[in-house]
Amino acid sequence: MAAPTGEGKTTTLYSVIDYLNRPEINVTTIEDPVEIRIPGLNQIEVDAKTNFNDSLRTVLRQDPDIILLGEIRDKETAEIAMQAGQTGHYVLSTIHTIDSIEVITRLRKMGISNYDISSTLATSVSQRLVRKICPHCARKREFTNEEIEIMSNIGKKYGVEFDFNGKTTYETVGCSQCNNTGYYNRIGIFEILNIDDEIRELISADASTLKIKEEAIKKRYKPLIIDGIYKVLNGITTLDELNKKLVIF
Repeated sequence: MAAPTGEGKTTTLYSVIDYLNRPEINVTTIEDPVEIRIPGLNQIEVDAKTNFNDSLRTVLRQDPDIILLGEIRDKETAEIAMQAGQTGHYVLSTIHTIDSIEVITRLRKMGISNYDISSTLATSVSQRLVRKICPHCARKREFTNEEIEIMSNIGKKYGVEFDFNGKTTYETVGCSQCNNTGYYNRIGIFEILNIDDEIRELISADASTLKIKEEAIKKRYKPLIIDGIYKVLNGITTLDELNKKLVIF
């Protein structure tokens, strides 16, 4: 999981682990701290006397099926996580980057070889949290020509054609239910990078993230902004809220 601090990475990982949790599967987590206790998991909390690296080495001796590593922070942790992946363990973790493709750059900067990245990294997911329109006070309106042009140009950039027929957006008003903000609760927007053979070859060849992104787009990869626009068109959030998170205009 890749995202800045406070964008819901840990919550998403817990959801994945809870879905995968089965009595016949040995799931072990290493966290700092353990934020949610889930029955059936072996959850290890890192403290002043231990660290991610030492804990991960110990856990690997117990041959778990799935390992959740709270965060990849440095080269040593990344190397051990890569070794775990190469020996057949399913490793889930978080890393601080702006999107799913920049995970590759971050691992490279930590000193992980292109071979290890290409042979171990299977999927990279990035997310942001955007505020949802308050259903109690929102005022429906038509999209402006400028808004349609902004979204259409973004769609063309990534080979997506949006259908604006019958679509409306909302003015945020504010009421007692949403504390006069116009928004109530939050929802995630996501992008997923699947590492296939072609992308593995590009990583091994030390290709730039721009080249990797161009190849990924051919394979139906869609960046965060595309999922965000779909949520705008479905009346879940607003273009202004999306702009605050991703700076699109």
